[in-house]
Amino acid sequence: MSEYVAIFFTHSGAIKFDRKLKSYNIECELMPVPRKLSSNCGIGAKFKYDKDIIDLIDEEIEKIFIVEGKEYKLVYSE
Repeated sequence: MSEYVAIFFTHSGAIKFDRKLKSYNIECELMPVPRKLSSNCGIGAKFKYDKDIIDLIDEEIEKIFIVEGKEYKLVYSE
């Protein structure tokens, strides 16, 4: 299962995403965006997912990164 960090355009978008994932029984943790990544709102969501992330993307998401060790690889950008 891969670990991802999503960043958002707004704080409310992050909260909506957190609720959406939890409704799908996907663990999600809201957190400050790591310094290596830029973000408009400063709130990110860390989650693990083993399917195609395209299923989770909505208009609130600015970018999604896959976490590989200590590195972040961009896998989606609005």
